[in-house]
Amino acid sequence: MSKHINTPTITSVTDEDSNVSTFVVEPMHAGYGMTLGNSIRRVLLSSISGAAITSFRIEGVTHEFTAIDGIKEDMVDIMQNLKGVRFKVYSEEPQTLAIEKKSKGEITAADIKTNSEVEIVNPDHYIATIDKSGVSFKGELVIETGRGYQTIDNTSHKKSSDFISLDAIFSPVLRVRYKVENTRVGQMTDLDKLIITVQTDGSIEPRDAFEEANAILINQYEALAGKTRVEALSMLADAQAETLTNAEEDEKDSLTTSIEDLNFSARTTNALINNDIQNLKDLFSLTDAELKDLKGFGSKALDEVREKLAELEL
Repeated sequence: MSKHINTPTITSVTDEDSNVSTFVVEPMHAGYGMTLGNSIRRVLLSSISGAAITSFRIEGVTHEFTAIDGIKEDMVDIMQNLKGVRFKVYSEEPQTLAIEKKSKGEITAADIKTNSEVEIVNPDHYIATIDKSGVSFKGELVIETGRGYQTIDNTSHKKSSDFISLDAIFSPVLRVRYKVENTRVGQMTDLDKLIITVQTDGSIEPRDAFEEANAILINQYEALAGKTRVEALSMLADAQAETLTNAEEDEKDSLTTSIEDLNFSARTTNALINNDIQNLKDLFSLTDAELKDLKGFGSKALDEVREKLAELEL
């Protein structure tokens, strides 16, 4: 048994959809599939940075229980729908965007007027419906970046009293599932394979979210490890080196094969032995020109040697 805690490798990444990717990590120390899988999943769901609406105002509305004439939904429904609008924000500062629709029909995220710092990921997302002619819907949205979940009480950029705060879900990761399977490397059969699937809302690539989650974990653990370091080796690298060594040993063994065991004709065998060529290694070291110069070695014998070397893939 190895005395080292070996480091795993991402052996494959499968993009099942633009927002869904599956990562295969192996080989892992026995029991580490569940340990790391659960840690990565928790960080992915709670700590990846994202953007969300934290407060808003609508003209003619003073609080969340105000009725809006000509709008199908009440304010509670509109608030819930606004939480589902997803953004890519390229600034650390809060962004204020306008939303406006002047005609009868559905109001969607596409009616939000963006700027150079904000991109809407799901412009088709439904917000409300104007069901009466002559009614307009106009307001402002405050978008902030953050991690995890922020309650209404923690909203920091409520611009004025007519702005209504929203609790915000910043996490762009919608779902994470993982499973652990057995795998082996060489003679070690008690190793883990972690298969983890990440689904995002489109504001971040699953690969980027996966890497960010692991970077967060590294920072946390390094702060606790102090100056202590544990030597780590790659099982796959060791296995590949062992395979290469075994192949080299097999090749070395094959080169010691006696000329008599190569099943040449009697004439060719005698010619080689009479010229002090005792094994395959001696034969392999000679060029065609050197073989032709051997005493009693003709063109038919040379063809026979060539066929045998080709057969042995040498």
